[in-house]
Amino acid sequence: MDAIKILGIVGSLRKSSYNHFALKAAQELVPDGAVLSLIELHGIPVFNQDDEMVMPAAVLEFKRQILAADAILFATPEYNYSVAGALKNAIDWASRPYGESAWTGKPAAVMGASTGSPGTARAQYHLRQILVTLDMPTVNQPEVMIGNAAQRFGPGGRLTDEPTRQSIQALLEALLQLARSNPAYTSQTG
Repeated sequence: MDAIKILGIVGSLRKSSYNHFALKAAQELVPDGAVLSLIELHGIPVFNQDDEMVMPAAVLEFKRQILAADAILFATPEYNYSVAGALKNAIDWASRPYGESAWTGKPAAVMGASTGSPGTARAQYHLRQILVTLDMPTVNQPEVMIGNAAQRFGPGGRLTDEPTRQSIQALLEALLQLARSNPAYTSQTG
């Protein structure tokens, strides 16, 4: 059986993003039978529906990677009680044009890191609402909300907090289980 391909989407543009660090930790923790590659949102222009029929190269590559993946792992920061604008913008691009969404049916999981104590709870709630309209089956538990991120990551962005590492590992296992039960995946392997 082929390895499940998970695409980790870094929802922050910040150079030393805790969400990028969290996805790097997830790469270390990914269970056997899966691979996790990361994609950043740099270079994706602001969505303009006038341009959706001739998409920019960065958007086409983003959609290509989504379509090639068996599952998606979002890592979102929280800005003003919601997802970062860059992440929402990229989600919008990949859902267009109407009827050609790259997201449809892709199993997904959500996590996030923030310097605040709620650990992206509100952003994750908003992202989950978006995923419903995109028709993406989503892991409900465990929830991985990495609050007080500055205390959980060490030098070089390494995740040093063992309970958080265990939570990410459990999230990945749940995502693999969801991906394996996805009809699109089982038709490829079955």
